[in-house]
Amino acid sequence: MKNLLILLVAVLSARLVAAQDSLALAAHLTHEKPHDDAPEAGCPSANNLLEAFQHGHFGGHFRSFFMATDNSATLTDYYALAGGGGLKFSTLPLHGFSMGLSGIFNFNLASSDLSKKDPATGASNRYEIGLFDVQNPDNRNDLDRMEEFWLRYQWKKSRITVGRQSIQSPFINAQDGRMRPTAEGGVWAEINDLKKTKIEGGWLWQISPRSTVKWYSIGESIGLYPQGLNPDGTASGYSTNLKSKGVGMLGITRQMSKRLKLQAWDQYVENIFNTALVQADYTYPLSNGHTLLGGLQFTHQNALAYGGHEDASKTYFQQGEQSNAISAQLGWQRAGWQVLTGYTRVTRDGRFLSPREWGREPFYTFMSRERIEGSGDVHAFSGRVSWQSANKKLRMEAAYGHFYLPDVKNHLFNKYAFPAYQQLNLDMRYAFGGVLNGLKAQFLYVWKGRLGDVYGNDKLVINRVNMSQYNLVLNYIF
Repeated sequence: MKNLLILLVAVLSARLVAAQDSLALAAHLTHEKPHDDAPEAGCPSANNLLEAFQHGHFGGHFRSFFMATDNSATLTDYYALAGGGGLKFSTLPLHGFSMGLSGIFNFNLASSDLSKKDPATGASNRYEIGLFDVQNPDNRNDLDRMEEFWLRYQWKKSRITVGRQSIQSPFINAQDGRMRPTAEGGVWAEINDLKKTKIEGGWLWQISPRSTVKWYSIGESIGLYPQGLNPDGTASGYSTNLKSKGVGMLGITRQMSKRLKLQAWDQYVENIFNTALVQADYTYPLSNGHTLLGGLQFTHQNALAYGGHEDASKTYFQQGEQSNAISAQLGWQRAGWQVLTGYTRVTRDGRFLSPREWGREPFYTFMSRERIEGSGDVHAFSGRVSWQSANKKLRMEAAYGHFYLPDVKNHLFNKYAFPAYQQLNLDMRYAFGGVLNGLKAQFLYVWKGRLGDVYGNDKLVINRVNMSQYNLVLNYIF
């Protein structure tokens, strides 16, 4: 891995030196954004392979992330400060073909002992370890990863990419809330040349989840995070026991009119489960710049074969199991203000399951630092108010929600034995200008309070409810 990063730095350095010797061609490339991961349609093309590398796109970022979790008085508190960054390079297109690569490095600059269990409950750290390597809490330095390495063919506004890359879909996405996002290996196509319609999809055979440093096959990638409980209350044992040839996805987005947008997605996880989603988002303009917002979403899941393994104690999706979820949103916006209310219902048909290693859930009620994944028979309510300055440099948001999960002893519908809870998020972001142009700061405060009974078991409280968390993130992008 270190050799790969050295190679990446060498390629980037060679590109910079070569660019200094070729100012004539570089003069007409000044419109390109330095941090783009690939050339956009209509950008200049290279005439030969040397030009493709000499005048490709170079960019990167540096990030520092401080996180601290304040648990109940008798339980362990945690903190961590991470620092790192990433470098990326992509060539100019040559006859429509381009290639790109990127790498990310990360260091534990300071932290509490993230491998030490809470003495009162035996619980492990949950949040701060996500800044580093969830598979090895003692790893403080060897946290680099080859992030992307792809070959792309682009025609007009459409493209197809093969190799390690970063995709965005409702259930597999970057979930970039730590030091490294989730990345995928496979083939992915985006068709953007149809009027008012976008088609995207492909086949994935590898995933490197957020908060890890290795690449895993599809089956191996499920279970790197805590596995929770089987429906009968026994410990889930699907980690390292699942077999799958890959994930097939297809998404279609259609702008039906100026007001209505429709989406339909299907995610086929071979030998394990299938998830289908349809979503409609509607905007209705009023007078004086006011706009009403609405959204409706339906998600259906069902097991495939044995759900990953013939042994029910080692499978991910129980044979014959299914789940259904409805999520809705209603809101208003004007100028820089936006107010949204959301509701999500996961029915009693089964637990909504989506590997947390792969991405965040797409429900309108989603709030950073928690999920309802793993639960059935759920009622979730949320409201949020956001404001953005006219120059778009400052953005503030307050969000609050009630999440009514089944009782912690109802393992049939509560995979992680998580109590019903309420949550408050306060999020402020600022983009600097002038000499600090490219620097962005974010402060996120999270409070979660218990609503459901935990029957005196503090293991169901620590890092879950009755806690506050403080996050300060600095990003410099170039």
